[in-house]
Amino acid sequence: QVRLEESGGGSVQAGESLKLACTMPGYILRYCRTAWYRQAPGMERELILSINSDDSQQYVQSVKGRFTISQDKTRDTLFLQIDSLEIEDTGIYYCATGRWPFKTVTLDPRRYAYWGQGTQVTVSP
Repeated sequence: QVRLEESGGGSVQAGESLKLACTMPGYILRYCRTAWYRQAPGMERELILSINSDDSQQYVQSVKGRFTISQDKTRDTLFLQIDSLEIEDTGIYYCATGRWPFKTVTLDPRRYAYWGQGTQVTVSP
């Protein structure tokens, strides 16, 4: 079983920043694509950013500029930096990856086999 664990969420005010982290088995960042998804209340899970082992990235246009994905292979950790948080950013943030050697570029969450439990981000005015 592949275990992913997110951390770093919390309650913040609009305009502030957060950095989320996701720890995972060491081989994943070296060989697989990983991603951050967000699920807002009452909405489907949507892709924010994904990153491959070679640091190539996939993103959705709506988040360009405020969200930054990065990975530290020495710490087996995936990060998501969120700047200038908006109320609409409220939701549960998940990290995800697929079965080795997963490198698929996709928006579809069904293509990702492994998920963390999620970390809640709440943005208030």
